[in-house]
Amino acid sequence: MKRTFSFGLGREPSVIVAGTAFIAATYGLVRLAYGLFLPDIQADLALDSARAGYISSGSSLVYCLAALCGFRYGRRNPRVLIVVATATAAGGVWGMAAAGDLLTFGLFAVISSAGAGLASPAMVSVVRRNIAANRVDRAQSMVNSGTGPGLVGAGALALAFLPEWRLTWAIIGVVTAVIAVALLITDQPGSAAQDEQSHALSVGWIRRHGTALTIAVLLGGASSAMWTYGRAILVDTGGSSQRGTIIAWIMIGIGGAAVALTATPLARWSATSAWTLSCGTMTVGILLVAAAPGQMAVTLVGCLFFGWGFTSATSALIAWTSTIDAARSAAGTALLFIALMFGQAVGATALGATITAAGYGLAFVVAAVVSSASIAVSALDRTGHRVPADRADHSGEPGHEPSAGPAPAERVAGDIEARQCG
Repeated sequence: MKRTFSFGLGREPSVIVAGTAFIAATYGLVRLAYGLFLPDIQADLALDSARAGYISSGSSLVYCLAALCGFRYGRRNPRVLIVVATATAAGGVWGMAAAGDLLTFGLFAVISSAGAGLASPAMVSVVRRNIAANRVDRAQSMVNSGTGPGLVGAGALALAFLPEWRLTWAIIGVVTAVIAVALLITDQPGSAAQDEQSHALSVGWIRRHGTALTIAVLLGGASSAMWTYGRAILVDTGGSSQRGTIIAWIMIGIGGAAVALTATPLARWSATSAWTLSCGTMTVGILLVAAAPGQMAVTLVGCLFFGWGFTSATSALIAWTSTIDAARSAAGTALLFIALMFGQAVGATALGATITAAGYGLAFVVAAVVSSASIAVSALDRTGHRVPADRADHSGEPGHEPSAGPAPAERVAGDIEARQCG
């Protein structure tokens, strides 16, 4: 007899709920909330924009390393990954809350990002062994969409407790730990895991991803403007109240969550077309925030555009690798999302230095230019102009994903970073 979750849900729904909450915690509450709390942290720890960028870059690089480890070792031991992800995410934010100096704070901030990097590959395996084969793709989509609600939750906590950022981080650590316990309870280690195909990755296969890797790095660099400095620009320009700047952050989360409503029709587009629309929308969002940070209505629209555009762009990356090789789209997704986080690492440092030297306006314009450049680069490669067969044949229904990793096409990403979203 299958065990049911203690709250009365069946096993499959309970796994989906707990998994979505775990992604929301490790991404939306822990990793991406750094940019939300940054202005208050800067005031307490005398942290300038350049050093804030260094910390964000270090976090992105640690995320990449954690994602690589998770992808390599996590398929057979996802519960171990969940425990380590929780220890780094919750332990990291608790360390940040207790930090008395900038060095200690930066160290724990970097450590906390490992949680998100480990969470995604762990959830792929947990979903695959607890959900029926014909429902795995839809379940993965729901779990991976947790980043948007996580951002909204972080904004709600900020409204309740900021400027007490230390208390907020402490609460986030507790919430993350509780969610992890619930996830471990719902997971059934004895369930028969679905067979996963093993494919050797060749140099030629990586080379075919050259354009996708390039635009993923550019997306990461451009998006770091908002993920790291999005609230800081609103606070430092003085045109918005603290409550207004937090609401703007919540709008990013709402935009990301709204991708679930547009994913199916957008999945019928080619990867290039989806990329152009997504990055174009994100570019407009960045420019709106930079052009009128004191105009609340404009700022909210800009944040909404950014949230939707960034999350849709990560879905377009998944579609791109599915077009190249659907059988290995999981490996391709991991590769592209690591490139995305590397771009965020470079972008956070470069834009932080630009802000220190020339102000927010120039830095955000540079980010918009980088985002636009990714559209131009994508147009040069004909691979992304094809619609994957699995999407064309199923009229937008979730495609079958034979190997471990996020499902192709319409799956909502939110992991790194994305899944992240950052």
